[in-house]
Amino acid sequence: MIIASPTTMSYVCCDKFTEFLKELPKCEHHLHLEGTLEPSLLFSLAKRNNITLPSHFPPSVEACNERYSNFADLQDFLDHYYIGMSVLITEEDFYELAMEYFAKAAKDGCLHSEVFFDPQGHVERGIHVDTVVNGFNRACKDANEKFGTTNKLIMCLLRHLPSAAGLETILSVSHHFENGTIHGLGLDSSEKPFPPELFVECYAAVKSRHPEVGLTAHAGEEGDHTFVTNSLDLLKVTRIDHGVNSIQSEDLMARLAENRTMLSMCPLSNVKLQVVSDVAELPIRSFFEKDVPFSINSDDPAYFGGYILDNYLAVHTRFGFTVADWKKIAINGINGSWCSESRKSQLLAKVDEVCDKYSSLSVIPAVPI
Repeated sequence: MIIASPTTMSYVCCDKFTEFLKELPKCEHHLHLEGTLEPSLLFSLAKRNNITLPSHFPPSVEACNERYSNFADLQDFLDHYYIGMSVLITEEDFYELAMEYFAKAAKDGCLHSEVFFDPQGHVERGIHVDTVVNGFNRACKDANEKFGTTNKLIMCLLRHLPSAAGLETILSVSHHFENGTIHGLGLDSSEKPFPPELFVECYAAVKSRHPEVGLTAHAGEEGDHTFVTNSLDLLKVTRIDHGVNSIQSEDLMARLAENRTMLSMCPLSNVKLQVVSDVAELPIRSFFEKDVPFSINSDDPAYFGGYILDNYLAVHTRFGFTVADWKKIAINGINGSWCSESRKSQLLAKVDEVCDKYSSLSVIPAVPI
């Protein structure tokens, strides 16, 4: 865990700066679609699908919101997360879930999303993997038509399950890798007891069969900096999800900067899961100054109380980045994306346009809190 500084500073995010951050083109790289299951939709789908939730699960929207404010750690969150997933049954359920997220993201100025989903969490409940993928993929296409956004699916393996199960899942979705419906492979769930070396065979299988597929992994949130290094060296990932504990190694930070390996950071998530007690404790300033590329993301916003714009605002109030600083962050996020070069050019041009529009904005000085 990162130690807090004695005094936390707060910058005012005035209406004009909020306007700028909303308009600034964003790319989201760390978003679990199942983690966008708002309590209202959860209970609606439970009723529609005749699902009886366990007696210990919060019985109402209000009770869910209260419970979600008090997670003890990652595992406490995951225990509720997997129960929530049980209400997702039909292709329409998965479609509706994703479309709700894409609508919120577009409203926040997120123009490109590369979103995670957990097929194993559904297959083990008897849901066919094609039901999941087809629902999410249809939402990606409809969001492009409705909101003008671009979106890609990243299939994650659950690291608390055996790697043999991961290999089975990879084979079961090979047709989705081949036709480009699934664009990437990730690794999530409880990090510390399940290090990256357990999944070398899974990543090697994808890399050999589908070399065009992007590779990433959750690392350096619970685990120390060696989890990041081993994900790079053993799994051959080109992106790291979370990665906050990379700050523990100067050599690792230099490597990330030199290779332009992006960290997909999730500030409000890190607070909710007790990684830090305040966003100010995250090494965002150090990463920025060491030229380690990172993007700002929302992780599981239905559970952590903030979508992508909320995370941008939280970071601004703690670090007081200027318009020029935010431009660099936006550019790093675009360059670290897995979209086409033509799409990157469109997004970069939009960043220039918005930053030029707000170039005279000043940061209001910080005060201690």
